[in-house]
Amino acid sequence: MKMHVLSGGRIRMKKHIYVPDSARDEKLDLPVHCFLIRHSQGNVLFDTGCHPSVAEDAEARWGGLAKVMVPVMDTQDNVVDELAAVGLGADDIDVVVNSHFHTDHCGCNQFFTNATMIVHADELEKARDPESEGQGYYGADWDQANAFDTLDTQRDLFGDERIVLLPLPGHSPGLTGALVNLDNSGAFLLTSDAAALEKNLNPDVMPKNMWDVDKSIKSLAEIQKIRSQGATIIFGHDVNQWAALKKGADAYD
Repeated sequence: MKMHVLSGGRIRMKKHIYVPDSARDEKLDLPVHCFLIRHSQGNVLFDTGCHPSVAEDAEARWGGLAKVMVPVMDTQDNVVDELAAVGLGADDIDVVVNSHFHTDHCGCNQFFTNATMIVHADELEKARDPESEGQGYYGADWDQANAFDTLDTQRDLFGDERIVLLPLPGHSPGLTGALVNLDNSGAFLLTSDAAALEKNLNPDVMPKNMWDVDKSIKSLAEIQKIRSQGATIIFGHDVNQWAALKKGADAYD
C-alpha cells in the first residue's frame, strides 16, 4: 500500500484565526492537503480540496467568504491535475472520504463520479441544513450525483486495519480523520482541521473557527493518544510540515 500527498490548492487567511494571540494584520498561507491511498482493494482519496475555478474567481463560487479565505493558487493546483501527475484520472478513484464538507476540503467532489463517497452522518446533516449554505458549506462543492455512504462511528475501511476512519468532531459536527497504517513508513493520522496546525495540538491555542470547542478538546486528546502510540500526525494546513512532506509521485509506503 502507498500513500501519495497531493495538493488541493492554497489559501491565505488571517493568522489570528488559527493562532489567536497573533497580530490582527498578520497573514498565514495554508496548504490544502489531499491524500491518495493505493490499497489492494481500491484507490482511496481523502479530501478533494478546492475547486479549480476559485483560482480565477473565488467570489463567484464562495461569495463573501473569498475575502476571508483568499486563494493563492493557479488553476492547475487542484487534486485532479495532481492525480494526473501520478498517472491516474478522477475515474480511477474508487472511494472518496470527505473529512468534512467545508469548501476547501470537498470542492472537487463533482469530478469523482465513479467513487463511493463517504462522510460522517452528522456532517451531511449539517451541510443539508439550508442555514449552512454560504457559511463554509456550498452545495456546489459537496453535493454530487451519487448517494453518500455515511458513518457514525469508527470504520475500518477494508477490514484489515490499513485505513481506519475516526470521528474527530469539533471543527465541524462530523469531521473525520483517517489512520493509515503503512508497512515501511509506519502509521499516519490524517487530522484535517481537527488539528489544522501543529500549534493547535495545544488546547490553549484553539482556532476561532471551531463549531464546538469542548468536542474539539476531546478530539485533540484522541489525536495526542494516537501520537503517543507512534503515529505521525499530519496537520490539516500546516505550511511548515507541508514543506517537509514527500509529495506527488514520491510516495510513503
